Amino acid sequence: MNFDPRYSGRNFTSVGTRPLRPDGVDKVTGRARYGADFNMAGQLVGRVLRSPHAHATIRRIDTSKAEKLAGVKAVITAADLPDLTDGDAAMYDILDNCMAREKALYDGHAVAAVAAVDARTARQALKLIEVDYEVLPHVTDVDEAMKHTAPLLNDAIFTEGLEEKPAKPSNVTKRTQFGHGDIHEGFGRADFVVERSFKTEQTHQGYIEPHACVANVSSDGTADLWVCTQGHFVYRQHCAQLLGMEASKLRVTSSEIGGGFGGKTHVWAEPVALALSRKAGRPVKLVMTRDEVFRASGPTSATSIDVRIGARKDGTITAAEATLRYSCGPYAGMWAEIGAMTAFACYRLENVRTVGYEVLVNRPKTAAYRAPSAPMAAFAVESAIDELAKEIGMDPVEFRIRNAAQEGTRSSYGPVYGPIGIGPTLEAAKNHPHMKAPLGKNQGRGMACGFWFNFGGQTCTDLNIGMDGSVSLAVGTVDVGGSRASLSLVAAEELGIAYEQVKAVVADTSSLGYNDMTDGSRGTFSSSMATISAARNAIKILRERAAQMWDIPIDDVVWEKGHAIAKGEKYGNLAALSLREIAAASGKTGGPIAGHSELVADGAGVSFATHICDIEVDPETGATRVLRYTVVQDAGKAVHPTYVEGQYQGGAAQGIGWALNEEYVYGKDGRLQNPGFLDYRIPVCSDLPMIDTQILEIPNPNHPYGVRGVGETSIVPPLAAIANAVSNAAGVRMTHIPMSPPRILAAIEAERGGRWSK
Repeated sequence: MNFDPRYSGRNFTSVGTRPLRPDGVDKVTGRARYGADFNMAGQLVGRVLRSPHAHATIRRIDTSKAEKLAGVKAVITAADLPDLTDGDAAMYDILDNCMAREKALYDGHAVAAVAAVDARTARQALKLIEVDYEVLPHVTDVDEAMKHTAPLLNDAIFTEGLEEKPAKPSNVTKRTQFGHGDIHEGFGRADFVVERSFKTEQTHQGYIEPHACVANVSSDGTADLWVCTQGHFVYRQHCAQLLGMEASKLRVTSSEIGGGFGGKTHVWAEPVALALSRKAGRPVKLVMTRDEVFRASGPTSATSIDVRIGARKDGTITAAEATLRYSCGPYAGMWAEIGAMTAFACYRLENVRTVGYEVLVNRPKTAAYRAPSAPMAAFAVESAIDELAKEIGMDPVEFRIRNAAQEGTRSSYGPVYGPIGIGPTLEAAKNHPHMKAPLGKNQGRGMACGFWFNFGGQTCTDLNIGMDGSVSLAVGTVDVGGSRASLSLVAAEELGIAYEQVKAVVADTSSLGYNDMTDGSRGTFSSSMATISAARNAIKILRERAAQMWDIPIDDVVWEKGHAIAKGEKYGNLAALSLREIAAASGKTGGPIAGHSELVADGAGVSFATHICDIEVDPETGATRVLRYTVVQDAGKAVHPTYVEGQYQGGAAQGIGWALNEEYVYGKDGRLQNPGFLDYRIPVCSDLPMIDTQILEIPNPNHPYGVRGVGETSIVPPLAAIANAVSNAAGVRMTHIPMSPPRILAAIEAERGGRWSK
């Protein structure tokens, strides 16, 4: 049947309620199976040898001693993962990251791997592998890497996006520009101009579950991969291509995921495990240590950002520009491009320009982290916005309301907005009790706005109705934030049955058509659209079966509240047939009843949020305490409000850690000095206040229920909101994230000559 994805206002029965999570009992009792919980008979233990150098040529690798060790069943190097990428530069980068070829490009880069009968033997084998390195100069700082004197990571990289073709290779892989209007004319009309430079340090997503997989390559060339991932279909494609397999011969099953936040959207060790299994002829289990997770899986970019904004005395912004430099590890990325897209997206600007530079550094390959690149851009822009409001003498909320984007606004990155929620979130924040609460000594309040564009993508869903009236919903989007509950609510809503009758499962790659990665806040948005379509297909069949049972035309059958109803007075003697009754008779009316949907979920609605934060700064130590935090965000339609609130709170909590504590610390030798949770400190419960939430619902016109993705926007404002709060409490503008106590004290010292005054 044809499926109309447009929004139509309706009253909901199931959607918008708060049922218990379907995976809750298994997770609290330990029955849920994560990546490291799966085992196969005869499996081997895989371990990876990693470079101790930030940048080094690999002259020679001798694995002979390791191969002779009793209990070792396979040893691999780059020679066992030959280049089969056929000129695909992005895939070659993935291959090179999984196993270094000519050079080790960062501390932790994989150079060899072993599979042995137990962990002790595997560790001993790694010590027997001899690697002859020629250590090269390295660079880990994004600004230093842009200098013409910086060590060159890849002499085949020439900057893309320049007006003239560059004459020399560079660590800058790409220049991207967005904007419209005349920047120079706009600044010429400004009465006030604020110009600042900002830096953010590299952070990790901090998921509790490390990367883990079990790989088994059979003698007939078929293979199985059990893995913690945000996208098992993408993992199948990448692993199959890197190993020269047919994708149809590799079945990938996603485990429960103990956190991902974008960090489990890339393959890291999975191709290595498959290569080890292929060589050993036995299953191989490979689990990263925490040290490896930090040193060798994808953190965020470190950034350096310049912002300039001008405004008239009445508070109207006349021009805004930003230059954004993002590190992307040793491989080309698109992180600065996203930062440049999102930087000024909250505002209505006649004259705006953003320029982004992707910069290679000797650090791990950068990966997504929940609205990747946007938090850093928002930190810089929203800090400058706050400072400009102060210069003009306006309340920072009123200043933002005056300049907020609206429906019909041409965004800073190009598209014209439809119905959006930035204005409503600002008005809600302005009127929130938090904004009016009194502050004490050494305390400050900050607020900031954030934006994320969201994503739809390829989606496939199966809905099967059992003869007992139960419904099995098979989806291909990995549940990273409660989507199984939300999708069950959507199926129940469409079919008109109880939520408890529906069970959603994440199908493996052999059981369902292709699905894109669960990223870009697409999980519930795209799969709910496919679920609605599949349910409506099933309803058509249910109507056909009821018509057959009654021996009347299908056009005389309607579906209401879980029942087939014969419409018209002439059928007054026909009692409604429930879904359960129709399903029970399905064996006699044509067989199983199911609905299927394959679609590209276009029209993901953009998302906006406004956050408020109160901070107390200790003048003696520079230590901070988060006193109160409020998130106001547009969900379009909150399918499961409890999960939506959890997404809001989770993003804020991660943003608090990023703003105040978390950073990668590299030594002069280019080695990571804090690869563990003892020295890389994420927030614990005692660091956080209760995070208040307010859900707004401005329907997305491109979704039947008005749904927008909500998972990423909530991490965009915290860095700026907290920086504004700390700056107000300390009386000095903070421009470097994280705002650790030494940085706060140094800023106070530089501003006030060491004297605290309030």
